[in-house]
Amino acid sequence: MDKYRILVVDDEESLCEILKFNLEREGYDVTTATSAEEALALELGELDLVILDVMMGELSGFGLARILRKRSETATLPIIFCSALDNEEDKIKGLDIGADDYISKPFSIAEVLARVRSVLRRSTRRSEAAAKNTEEEYVISFESLTINTLSKSCRIDGQEIALTRKEFDILVLLLSNRGTILSREQIMKRVWSDEVIVLDRTIDVNITRMRKKLGRYGNNIITRTGYGYGFEG
Repeated sequence: MDKYRILVVDDEESLCEILKFNLEREGYDVTTATSAEEALALELGELDLVILDVMMGELSGFGLARILRKRSETATLPIIFCSALDNEEDKIKGLDIGADDYISKPFSIAEVLARVRSVLRRSTRRSEAAAKNTEEEYVISFESLTINTLSKSCRIDGQEIALTRKEFDILVLLLSNRGTILSREQIMKRVWSDEVIVLDRTIDVNITRMRKKLGRYGNNIITRTGYGYGFEG
């Protein structure tokens, strides 16, 4: 697994370096920023965790956290506040903003490392990203026509199109080989088993029905007389 990516944001540069050194010793990939503004200039969508001070310059840690929670790419990004503001009201405020933990300064490095491990164990961010990437592996699309070979669904503009199994398999084959003309024999071998006898007319009928169901995208399925079918676009 790739290293967990952590951003430390604190206006005390020496503290940033101490946390960076100790977190990297634990195997994390660590970036630091000494202001909320500097942090916002970074690529934040790929992070696994932010350790965030509260009292910083013009934009406080609370302010930065609110911004992160409003952005789609960082809405679920785990946040640990690490602050000298240790009264109950500030802790509640930080947690209400959406922080996953709140550590009061001064702290021990061992405590920070333990809290980091705990938050990362609870985080679903990586598993959600992995699930999304896995699903995307099964998606074939052209403009607003989308096929999901995992759920066996076909959608146009978000609306599901009811295809038979053979129509679906033919469309997957043509769209996966966009710009290529496939002969009837090639379509037969990929869509029908070798034991089944299929007439050319059977393929023609399936494609005619499919064209009607696909509406405007039916025109993208082209016929090359004497050669076969393809998806063009």
